[in-house]
Amino acid sequence: MEIPEAAVSPQSWRLIERSIDLSRRPCIMGILNVNPDSFSDGGRYIDLGLAEECAFRMVEEGADIIDIGGESTRPNVMPVDADEEMRRVLPVVERLAGRIPVPISVDTYKAVVARATIRAGAEIVNDISGLTFDQDMAATVAEAGAGLVVMHTRGRPDIMQKDTCYGNIVAEVMDFLRCSVSTATAAGIAKERIVVDPGIGFAKSVQGNLEILRRLRDFSSLELPVLVGTSRKSFIGTVLGRDVDQRLFGTAATVALAVACGATIIRVHDVREMRDVADMAHSVLHPGFY
Repeated sequence: MEIPEAAVSPQSWRLIERSIDLSRRPCIMGILNVNPDSFSDGGRYIDLGLAEECAFRMVEEGADIIDIGGESTRPNVMPVDADEEMRRVLPVVERLAGRIPVPISVDTYKAVVARATIRAGAEIVNDISGLTFDQDMAATVAEAGAGLVVMHTRGRPDIMQKDTCYGNIVAEVMDFLRCSVSTATAAGIAKERIVVDPGIGFAKSVQGNLEILRRLRDFSSLELPVLVGTSRKSFIGTVLGRDVDQRLFGTAATVALAVACGATIIRVHDVREMRDVADMAHSVLHPGFY
C-alpha cells in the first residue's frame, strides 16, 4: 500500500497564554468526560478526585491537551442545560488550572459555559456545532483570545443521525467548516487560533466516516490544523464487530491513517497507546523525527 503524502499544516496553534507546537509531532488531546452518560466512560470520572487523577495520568502518558466534557454528545442523547453542564465541568477546570502543565480545553457549544470555564483557566473551546448552536459563542471566544475547534455536524446529537445522506460528503463538510471559520474570523478570532474537525461520528454513516478518513488530505486546503476524533466510536465497532471496550486496535488503525493524511491533533481516550501509534506513524513519514 502506498503511504499517502502528509498534508501541509500550520506549525502552531495560538491559545490564550501560549502556543502549541504542531511541527514536532502529532498533538494528543486526552478526553476527560465528567458526565454520567458518555458512550465510552460515562460516570467514571464524575468524582472530582478521580477526574483530577485521570487528567494527571493522561499528562504523564503523553497528552498535550486535556479536553473536559460535561455533556454527552453521542448519537440520540438528549441535551443538558447550561447550569447542569457548568456544575459538572467548572469544578474540574478550577481544580486543574495552573496545576497541570498542558492547556485545558472545554468541550461545549454553550457560550455561557465557555465563558465561565475560560475565566477559570481553560484556554480552548471545542465546539461540536462549529459555532452554529449558540450565536454568542464566536464573540465569547474572540473576547477571551482562546483557541477554538470548529467541528462539522448536522443538528443536535439527539437528531443528528437522522440526516446522514450527502451528495459529496467531503465537499459539503468542507463548505460547512469554511462557513464556521468565516463566522469566527468575522467575530475577531485570528485564524492562528482556529482548528477544524470534520466531525467523525457526527451526522455521518459508517461509509461517510470511512470516506472522510480516506480523503482526509483534502482538508489541508482549508489551511488550518486538522483535528480528528475517532476514539472508540461506533463505526469502528460496526466494521469490526467489536463492543466499545474492544475498539483499541481499530482506533489505532484510524489514528495512524489520520496522521499519515495530515491530521496534527488527535483526540483520544487511550492516551498512552495512541501516543505511541501517532509517534510511530509520524516517524515513518518524517525521517528526521527519530
